Amino acid sequence: MTAPDARRAVEAVWRIESARLIAGLARVVRDVGLAEELAQDALVSALEQWPETGVPRNPGAWLMAAAKNRAVDQFRRDRNYQRKLAEIGRALEEDHVPDAAEGVGEINDDLLRLVFTACHPVLSPDAQVALTLRLLGGLTTDEIARAFLVAESTVAQRIVRAKKALAKAGVSFEVPAENERAERLAGVLGVIYLIFNEGYSATAGDDWMRPDLCADALRLARVLARLVPGEPEVHGLVALLEIQASRTRARVGPNGEPVLLLAQNRARWDQLLIRRGLAALEKAGHGPYSLQARIAACHARARRPEDTDWLRIAGYYEALAVVAPSPVVALNHAVAISFAFGPESALELVDELVEEKALKGYHLLPSVRGDLLARLGRAGEARAEFERAAAMTRNARERALLLDRAAACG
Repeated sequence: MTAPDARRAVEAVWRIESARLIAGLARVVRDVGLAEELAQDALVSALEQWPETGVPRNPGAWLMAAAKNRAVDQFRRDRNYQRKLAEIGRALEEDHVPDAAEGVGEINDDLLRLVFTACHPVLSPDAQVALTLRLLGGLTTDEIARAFLVAESTVAQRIVRAKKALAKAGVSFEVPAENERAERLAGVLGVIYLIFNEGYSATAGDDWMRPDLCADALRLARVLARLVPGEPEVHGLVALLEIQASRTRARVGPNGEPVLLLAQNRARWDQLLIRRGLAALEKAGHGPYSLQARIAACHARARRPEDTDWLRIAGYYEALAVVAPSPVVALNHAVAISFAFGPESALELVDELVEEKALKGYHLLPSVRGDLLARLGRAGEARAEFERAAAMTRNARERALLLDRAAACG
């Protein structure tokens, strides 16, 4: 095997196995930072040895064994190595890498612990996102930095500080007690949702979408649904992301330009993802992600834009405003009202949001207002709103779209 072939093989295995590898090591060494270091050491060993020996039959087991051997070597050098070595020894005896037919529950428990650790509330949202993508998504620091358009050094610092914060706070590598799980699970879902949204509508940069980021978030959501299958809101998030991801190909034109929902070629929507989303929706509940998934399902079921059940969508937004009230939800509700009952009544609702502090820098407020004004024939006012929205957004593709809409107003 050539060195480039080995590198590609190692990278592919790392994407698949890294989360389970780090999770299994963290249970043994009780330290997420150390677990990642050991996993990286195993990765280096693979890069050195696989070009000569070839990819092993069970590459995940090979990496785990290499990392645990490294852990034993490291603890031998520790002043308290006797105690640590005994712990590692017991773990190695009890914790062998399972075959496909055994140990699945244990692996799932490790992954669930890792999810809750990476998204621990002691960390800032930015740190939670970076650590989740690093530990569970298998992304490099450079990949995370490019995804969020920040310096690689910034992401590296976030990850280092996150590990230190977890260690300083004495965060246990465990699934929280049942009385704490609901609150912590909401944070986990929020991190995955944030990752997906950044990929679906990039806040800045030259690209309208970052599909790889959407794919990472969707994969994390699917993993979480397998780990906690009894949580309806997890299935709600999976349903939402599956259906939203189904539109990916139709959301971008041939030159990378944005294509808005009502202008999309629905024949390009991925029907497999829609079916998966609708199946997950059957297990969902009535929380915020489940309600958003029901809204997405209304669009997915409409073969043509004019077939969309806007009245039902408006009702779902009303329910969403009860369980998760926010000015953004109110704005989306107004959009649904505009299609269900006409732009004039919706404009009154949007005008009530103009003074909302939370929407002061939110470019979609003037964008929605511009759309409503254009539909009412108030072209001059619409143009001014689209231009204001264009000045607010940091995404180059979206700015071009908004300026085109302004120009179209004459």
